[in-house]
Amino acid sequence: MTKTSDSDVTKTSDVSETVETDAGTARVTWYRAAGARLVLAAGHGAGGGIEARDLRALAGVLPAHGVSVALVEQPWRVAGKKVAPAPRTLDVGWRGVWPALARQGLPVVSGGRSAGARVACRTAVELGAAGVLALSFPLHPPGRPEKSREEELFAAALGGVPLLVVQGAHDPFGRPEEFPEGYGPGVVVPYGDHGFAVPKRAPLAQEEALKIITDGVVGWSASLG
Repeated sequence: MTKTSDSDVTKTSDVSETVETDAGTARVTWYRAAGARLVLAAGHGAGGGIEARDLRALAGVLPAHGVSVALVEQPWRVAGKKVAPAPRTLDVGWRGVWPALARQGLPVVSGGRSAGARVACRTAVELGAAGVLALSFPLHPPGRPEKSREEELFAAALGGVPLLVVQGAHDPFGRPEEFPEGYGPGVVVPYGDHGFAVPKRAPLAQEEALKIITDGVVGWSASLG
């Protein structure tokens, strides 16, 4: 069941709706494109919400390029909990939201940052995603390269789903050069950390770093139809 707040419907840039899933109540905030040809659904990480700089940047840019953006808050976040549940529960929440994302009859790209990227990769094939956008994919815990999660990347790519990985050059959860051959980042943010923040002393402004992300995703999304 989907419930939309009347107060939010009056907004033109973002309409929020709650969606009941088997993992609890999720929330979707829409940034709609006029004449949209594609939907990008993007989930947040385990340590933050949809206010993440990269998610907000994509929501601000993609609608002008025919891509509606749906920022998805997992049930645990909507409920105000501090700690994310197990991956299996995150997948349940994502599956439960999918019908609301696909109801317009448009192809849906499954995306997210960090833990949200893992969810997108794990479920893309079964949900029939048009592509996977993995922002700051946590290839391994910091300092633990032996704990690789590369099989989650393989799950999407080997299933024939187009995959774009966007990674910070200094991400402690996986630098670009650590990714397996053929599955490396298609977009690299110089000096960027796991949140795509760049140091103030870097010869790259934060706005420029975000533009690298949005430009890369705009170009990639154009190849999806």
